[in-house]
Amino acid sequence: MSRIGFIGVGKMGNPMAHNLLKSGHSVKVFDLSKEAIESVVEKGALVANSPSDAAADVDFVITMLPTGKEVRDIFISSELLRKASHGTLFIDCSTIDVESSLTVHTTVKKAGFSMIDAPVSGGTVGAEKGTLTFMCGGQKEIFEKCREVFEGMGKNIVHCGGPSQGQAVKICNNMVAGTIFLATAEAFVLGEKLGVERETIFNVISTSSGNSWVLENACPLPGGKPGSGGSKEFKPGFSAQLMLKDLRLSQAAAEMAGSSTPLGACATAAYQQHINNGYGQLDTASICLLIDPEIE
Repeated sequence: MSRIGFIGVGKMGNPMAHNLLKSGHSVKVFDLSKEAIESVVEKGALVANSPSDAAADVDFVITMLPTGKEVRDIFISSELLRKASHGTLFIDCSTIDVESSLTVHTTVKKAGFSMIDAPVSGGTVGAEKGTLTFMCGGQKEIFEKCREVFEGMGKNIVHCGGPSQGQAVKICNNMVAGTIFLATAEAFVLGEKLGVERETIFNVISTSSGNSWVLENACPLPGGKPGSGGSKEFKPGFSAQLMLKDLRLSQAAAEMAGSSTPLGACATAAYQQHINNGYGQLDTASICLLIDPEIE
């Protein structure tokens, strides 16, 4: 088993670190929130007093941070790389912009280390169950060395290509998901206004060409499917605010690559309005409230 430093143990990082502990790894955690640290320490983790302390005397360092700024600060502005032991491998599970990810890859390489960018899909439920999908970018040899660590937190572990290709695939995936959430909400609202029961709409679309993971797992209207995000009063598994963050990343990447994404742009604008309306903390399925604010 490995010694792992884990930086960022919030809603996603906490259960991920816990699953590593359950897999038999030694885990040392750091977070700006003392409460977040304590909740993992209660499960058997060690305390790191700083990011650089988390990177000292470990085999792997995992970062799970909100944005590219925090990731750049950790790797470029802190003592992290100077305090890390020779041979330590770095895994960044944050979902960030491709440009920041490439910058961090370059910084880590210049310092004499190797890293994998490995954003995840599956939300808090997947993190808790240990069923996350990891989309990994970096050298294949380094990816294979990290596999055992990934297997302690997820089920689908995919090598997507070179540095930052994991980020690229994650951004593409969530652009599709955000667009499908919006289209599915529009369809349900339209069907209901035409007099069709929500459950009937679900039963037909779920067995027809309009079916999707979004429909099966997070049907955007309450009662459309029992146990869906809507049926739980939009308790967040993956919040609308986080979806907007990823959609913005997709648009930044599209601009950088010179690629047209008209549907992605529409979805980004829709989620921005949804957040402006005060629903950012609700589950992504709550986008139906943008289509019909009177939904019950």
